[in-house]
Amino acid sequence: MLRILQLSVLVTVCLAPLFQSCQSMEENFSINDLEAQWEFSQAESNDWYPAVVPGNVHLDLFKNKIIEDPFYGNNEENLQWIEHKDWQYKGTFFVDQKLLSNQHINFEFKGLDTYADVSINGYQILSTENMFVAYEKAVKEYLVEGENTIQIYFHSPIKMAMPAFDKSNFIYPADNDRSDEHLSVFTRKAPYHYGWDWGPRFVTSGIWRPISIKAWNDAQITDVHFTQKMLSRKQAQIAFDTEVESSSQIDAKLKLIADGDIVASKSVNLQKGTNNITLKYTIDDPELWWPNGMGEAHLYHFETRLVIDDNIADKQKQSIGLRTIEVINEPDSIGESFYLKVNGIPTFIKGVNAIPNHSFLGGVRDSVYDTYFDNVIESNMNMVRIWGGGIYEDDYFYKLANEKGILVWQDFIFGCTMYPSDDAFLNNVEKEAEYNIKRLRNHPSLAMWCGNNEIKVGWDNWGWQEKYGYTEADQKELLEGYDKLFNQLLPRKIKELDAERFYYDSSPISNWGNKADMNIADNHYWGVWWGKHEFEKMNEYVPRFMSEFGFQSFPSMETIKTFSEEKDWDIDSDVMRAHQKSSIGNVTIKEYMERDYIMPSNFQNFVYLNQVMQAEGMRIGFEAHRRNKPFNMGTLYWQLNDVWPAVSWSGIDYLGNWKAMQYFIKKAFESVISSAIINEGNLSVHIISDKIEDCKVSSHLQIIKLDGTMVWEQNKDFQLKANENKIILNETLTSLSKSENLNDLVLVLNTAYEKHNTQSTFLFSKVKDLKLSKGKIDYKIVSKNGIQQVILKSNTFIKNLEISTSIEGRWSDNYFDLVPHQEYVIDFKSTNGKTLSTESITLKSITDTY
Repeated sequence: MLRILQLSVLVTVCLAPLFQSCQSMEENFSINDLEAQWEFSQAESNDWYPAVVPGNVHLDLFKNKIIEDPFYGNNEENLQWIEHKDWQYKGTFFVDQKLLSNQHINFEFKGLDTYADVSINGYQILSTENMFVAYEKAVKEYLVEGENTIQIYFHSPIKMAMPAFDKSNFIYPADNDRSDEHLSVFTRKAPYHYGWDWGPRFVTSGIWRPISIKAWNDAQITDVHFTQKMLSRKQAQIAFDTEVESSSQIDAKLKLIADGDIVASKSVNLQKGTNNITLKYTIDDPELWWPNGMGEAHLYHFETRLVIDDNIADKQKQSIGLRTIEVINEPDSIGESFYLKVNGIPTFIKGVNAIPNHSFLGGVRDSVYDTYFDNVIESNMNMVRIWGGGIYEDDYFYKLANEKGILVWQDFIFGCTMYPSDDAFLNNVEKEAEYNIKRLRNHPSLAMWCGNNEIKVGWDNWGWQEKYGYTEADQKELLEGYDKLFNQLLPRKIKELDAERFYYDSSPISNWGNKADMNIADNHYWGVWWGKHEFEKMNEYVPRFMSEFGFQSFPSMETIKTFSEEKDWDIDSDVMRAHQKSSIGNVTIKEYMERDYIMPSNFQNFVYLNQVMQAEGMRIGFEAHRRNKPFNMGTLYWQLNDVWPAVSWSGIDYLGNWKAMQYFIKKAFESVISSAIINEGNLSVHIISDKIEDCKVSSHLQIIKLDGTMVWEQNKDFQLKANENKIILNETLTSLSKSENLNDLVLVLNTAYEKHNTQSTFLFSKVKDLKLSKGKIDYKIVSKNGIQQVILKSNTFIKNLEISTSIEGRWSDNYFDLVPHQEYVIDFKSTNGKTLSTESITLKSITDTY
């Protein structure tokens, strides 16, 4: 079945300083979501069906059993007709005299996808052309007491883009758009809807975000911009620049409320139209906002209140974080730097590229974001990059990022193609930029803006000019268009509306194909996967900041079963190919597997081994980036999640199951890790800290044989400085291995700091060359302080043990190596209240796949 998750909203708490008590007042305005009974139909049909809003036409067609599950089998191919049709939604809602008694009633359409004509009671009030902009409209004159109707006619995005295509002198290089015309470039709609190399083509229409009703009198607050004027350890000087729309000249008060108390106030004589008023406030001994792993993400909670005749005419709440974020991108002795300083401290970035949560955005509810950030925090991350082929995320996403201490790298929504630059297109983009900059700029989590994903590097390196036969005149037009959009319009809007934040036009700055470019700023290294480099090349191709890299794997068998039958369980079946969108796809996974592993005996083992290979291969990259600190100061892998059940680069599959890689990420992103590498015959071991204070560390290194026999060991206790990268071993492998066969040896790294104890292993040969034996694994289930645990022990080295169960829940660790005769304690958190039993547990390791 098609699975859409449902959600809840968090409530903010308020702040501490006490100034002047705030009396209870009547609120002379109201804001509510529109409650309506919705129906939809195909435009040329008189057949109407129940609809869910927010949602979209694909979801409604499926819920009404008009189409089959879009994600099952090859159904995607059979549903492409939907994008060519017009669709209409109509809703019935009731208005009472109390609402009508207000001077002003506005409807805000927070997300219409994309070309829509809106009518109320037969009067057309609005036409839209951008799914990334909220449209607000005064509607009182169209409403009547009692029953009212709203009708929204959605034009096919394909039909609407065709006139622009017909006028164009060439086809734009949007290779991910799975149509001949590449119409996605003309439309301000999520690019991934038109297809991508990890997602299907479902060009949607519908009401994808709520419609709200605001009733107000005399004046309303239309915007509050928080600015941090000065920040020191002793004091923070802040301001709230408030925009008020007034329908007449009138006296009013603007008040700043903290924890129910007035901390700043100003009397104003509002003029008809737009008024700009600033309230200033000073916080003594401020508490700073820190990213995850560096300290508390402390938030101050304020309310800006507009008071007229002792009644609250309007109010807006703001949660702010006091911090400084600097993106250091400048020439240096090596090439060009790229790193972040948070509150003055160089910060190693550990995070991920975020794609949207679903193919069908209207079905995403708040609980999806709750789970999303639970995964991010559990994985020890401090940043997500909102990638330019998706969407500007929901307000709730940024709210959680603020609360969890997760920095946000925000792309504008442009990716992997050149774009038009005619006046109509640029005017549309300017409205989009202004709306989203103003919507997001108050969030302390927002670290930076980036104009686009991979367009500059694509133009310089991907051969678009030859592939599409662009003339010199074409190239001139395309480059001038790029400059207008990314070097003029967007930075101008940033300077105007959010001047303190860093902006640059395109990520990456440098190209992975040129090793010298690793010295220049941020890089998307795709030598592994697209270049088919061996995983070990990630030890050599280390940039100043890695903003994309990845490797694919299949989702869990549980997820595979939701879109396929057993007859489809072959990497070359039509269904598996339909759920693999990379052009080099499953053959590349197989090629990598043949390099490093003994090929598995069946499809299920292939899926397991593919996940293990992804995890082990990507771990090389994560550790290489951290070992090269401070030359490298960030690692953002591709990608966290999936929009549908498929083979992809994700660490968490569509159903929310952690793949092997996600468990490896959790360990690789610990505040303190050990990492080994062999350089010119020497075995080097680094201890790397991302902590902002010194800490005591105990390191225990062992080289053992696969049967557990000790060959060499070293114990060290030392003080590790804040942000230090310390080499604790650098000796010849020959002297350490004592001439033993390297195919029979493993390095075990145990690291203890504070209350953390971590273990990792390092191999001296490929897994297929290891002399692994199946061995004997003993395990038992215990309960400790209400937590279910499995305790395991083996008599030989076990590689990548997968522990699985029929009980729904999450393991604290998985796909780990078992060192002989050592106990491993793994926690299990059940999500349905059921308890583990020995019969419910299955174990699998590398030797079980032969």
